[in-house]
Formats: sequence, C-alpha cells, structure tokens
Amino acid sequence: MIALLRFLIPAALVLSVIYAAVSLWSRHKRRRKLTRDWTDEHGDIPEDDAEEEDFVEKGLDAYDGSFRRRLILLIYIVPVVIVAIIIYAQNYR
Repeated sequence: MIALLRFLIPAALVLSVIYAAVSLWSRHKRRRKLTRDWTDEHGDIPEDDAEEEDFVEKGLDAYDGSFRRRLILLIYIVPVVIVAIIIYAQNYR
C-alpha cells in the first residue's frame, strides 16, 4: 500500500501540472482566436476596447462550459486507466 501511495502522489502532482499548463495554453489560444475574430469583424478601432473586451469575455465564458474544455480532463483519466489495466494484467493473468 505504501508503494502505491509513493507512486500515486507524485503522479497526481505531475498530472496536475500538466493539466494546468494545457488548460492555460488552451484558454490563451481561445482568447487569441476571439480577439482575431473581433479584429476581422470590426477592424482595429481604439474606441471599441470595452466592446471588444466584453466580446472576448463572453466568448471565454462560453468556452468554459464547452465540451472541448472538458476533454482536457482526459489528462487525468487516461493515465489512470492505463496504469489500472497494466496492474490488472500483471497481477491477475
């Protein structure tokens, strides 16, 4: 049991760092796309900064509830399932 904990705690920390990095990268990428969409649609007019920020914030709110955002959770699920399959195959074959 101690050996399992010695594996799971560092693994959880590494997966959490990877999740945070991918999540921040994905959100940054979405923000850039929304800003580009605004610029393509309205041009680069300095007076529209507040409207542009509202557009980007609404787009990011929609992104937070999207399926794509939830797919990032597979960073936790896939490695755990693979390790569980390997443990099962080694112990019960």
